[in-house]
Amino acid sequence: MMYRRSCMSRTILALGATLTAVALACAAVPAGAATTADVQVSTPPEAAALKKALEQKFPGARIGVITRSPYFGLFEVQFDDQLVYTDAKAKYVLLGSVYDTESKANLTEARLRKLNRVDIATLPLELAFKRVKGNGQRKLYVFSDADCPYCARLEQELKSIDNVTIYTFLYPIDTLHPDSARKSKIIWCSPDRQKSWDEFFASGALPKNEGDCDTPVEKTHALGERLRVNATPTLVFADGSILPGALPAQQLESEMKSAEAETKKAATAAK
Repeated sequence: MMYRRSCMSRTILALGATLTAVALACAAVPAGAATTADVQVSTPPEAAALKKALEQKFPGARIGVITRSPYFGLFEVQFDDQLVYTDAKAKYVLLGSVYDTESKANLTEARLRKLNRVDIATLPLELAFKRVKGNGQRKLYVFSDADCPYCARLEQELKSIDNVTIYTFLYPIDTLHPDSARKSKIIWCSPDRQKSWDEFFASGALPKNEGDCDTPVEKTHALGERLRVNATPTLVFADGSILPGALPAQQLESEMKSAEAETKKAATAAK
């Protein structure tokens, strides 16, 4: 339930018994998002050698965090915007999710969300418009495309969410919606951005302006690429966790509750 910025564009092919064929990267994510300094390891010599081996076998791939997993002696590797598992010599790579059979939890997804968390304090909120519902106590950050049908679906779900402040970053995906950037600029240039946004999704009506004021659309694109936002809508919760898709209201409530608990836990640990 989301629009991706592009299709999977880098395919890693199997070489005999070395690897299985896997598609691992979205072209929308910029090079340089992860560097050598990003590698966090429990066994540095092994991880450094593994990183080098992976870079040799997959030129241009961004290798992020490398740690030893609790599964079969394998390492987990943040490979572009996904998590893969491999042996110490990078002879085999496993792509897929690990599940806990008792809790039915997707352990790979949970780990990846933790690794990809955003530092909320660094979000440039001046690039977003703000909507306050109820007491506005809870916080939600959304990257949205005016012409994305799943973004429209999310807006419907958000109508039943109360006591939240929503920051919306206008994030048109030109390859899918070539007119979305123009509409985003017109909405931003209106005197009441929140009202204009709501009216657009309700009726398709745009404010009466040329969209020629100073807009943040280009800066928002750069921000989204840095945060590896490659689909709309993409939601960022209070704990910095990122989740793409038009989540139903019940799941939104659950995710916000979980994020608030994580935020409180982190605050308590920091004392």
